Amino acid sequence: MSFTFEVKRNFTVSKEKVYESLIDLDSADQWMKGLVGIERLDEGALREGSQWRETRKMFGKEASEHFEVVELTEPDKVVVRCDGTKGTTGKGEFIFTYLLTSSGDHTEVTMLGEIRGLTGLSKWFGKLIAGTFKKACAKDLDSLKDYLEKTKVVSS
Repeated sequence: MSFTFEVKRNFTVSKEKVYESLIDLDSADQWMKGLVGIERLDEGALREGSQWRETRKMFGKEASEHFEVVELTEPDKVVVRCDGTKGTTGKGEFIFTYLLTSSGDHTEVTMLGEIRGLTGLSKWFGKLIAGTFKKACAKDLDSLKDYLEKTKVVSS
């Protein structure tokens, strides 16, 4: 059984800029709330197969998760997988698909989330867990939007 959710946001910057920002792990600390750090597990430009460990402060504690890029289709799509068995979560698989569509300097970002492989009580509480992840993803997109739109104003 899997649980899905969707978050949509409209940005007033080009989809190329949004795409670049989604895959720029080095600047994530400028917009990602609660980020403690990102440790790359490979080198070079982010590409399909790239992996990293992301640590955030959540509920007053640090939590680390293992991420991998599943698909990059520039500038339209980014798919990232979090293997919960390799991180603080301890279970599950979390797939985050970012779809970017644009019209001029306006970009709609649709983030599709899917949670798979939950067991025990977490499976039973799956809808609540999906809701929590949806809120967190919405906050991330809002933070990225604010960062990019403020940067656009400053650099214009």
